[in-house]
Amino acid sequence: MEALALERKAEQNRELKERLLQLKKERNAIILAHYYQRDEVQEVADFRGDSFLLAQKAAETDADVIVFCGVHFMGESAKILAPNKTVIIPDERAGCPMADMVNVEGLRALKRQHPNAKVVAYINTSAEVKSETDICCTSANAIKVIESVDSDEIIWVPDKNLGDYVSKFTNKKIIIWEGYCNTHDMLTVKDVEEMRAQYPNAQFVVHPECRPEVVKLGDFVGSTTAIIKYCRESDCQEFIVGTEDGTGYQLRKDSPNKQFHFATKYLVCPNMKVNNLKKIVKALETMQPEIYVPEDVANKARLSLERMLQVK
Repeated sequence: MEALALERKAEQNRELKERLLQLKKERNAIILAHYYQRDEVQEVADFRGDSFLLAQKAAETDADVIVFCGVHFMGESAKILAPNKTVIIPDERAGCPMADMVNVEGLRALKRQHPNAKVVAYINTSAEVKSETDICCTSANAIKVIESVDSDEIIWVPDKNLGDYVSKFTNKKIIIWEGYCNTHDMLTVKDVEEMRAQYPNAQFVVHPECRPEVVKLGDFVGSTTAIIKYCRESDCQEFIVGTEDGTGYQLRKDSPNKQFHFATKYLVCPNMKVNNLKKIVKALETMQPEIYVPEDVANKARLSLERMLQVK
């Protein structure tokens, strides 16, 4: 019975993939998928990547339609950087709790308290918040972005854990907003210690969105892309992974002979996982849900994103 169900599922996926290829050609569409997406979504993507790479691809593409398989703020960033493109997401419920932890009113109040500070916004923010900032960053380039800003005082929004991490690499005063990633923040020191006892030969690789006391335990600390690169190039054959479990798709693809153990079963972002193959096909059939960003907001936010892309 189970074998029959798996066979039926495989056949459905084959049909969906064929339909997807047809629709991509008809619409002149490109599929961008974040590393935290389901395996079946990453498998059909034209580009897999972190927020920074996908923002670059959105800005550069010649496609008429961008299907963004990620969460809502990522789709907004794509629309801001490619205003003449149609940007759709497979499921409009794919939000980001961390992005919702900072709002325009609160940020404006903080800016009034620190009139000489420049605002650096993690890309995990809404278009409206980006429009109130000087420059965006991702976990891949946060330190470079902070050092590029012409100010000794930085307002950092919204992730306090990443803010704590990057503050250790600069002499600038960092005023940190009290937001966090629900998924990464779940990982505890106890989780890591238990996994190390179970897998004593494994290295612990960790994302800086995790709690500071967890990040301190890392054999390697870096963005999702940096973690993938490190594991691919390392001589080590076994890793405990401290980031969202969707990263496993690329880790296993790059290093099929290495072993990867996720540091806890809770490293799953439910918002990232609402997208699936069926929804991608439906989105391209209906051209919905489409991402819209008001022009005045987009014009201000675009400056912040473009400054980020210019930082080398």
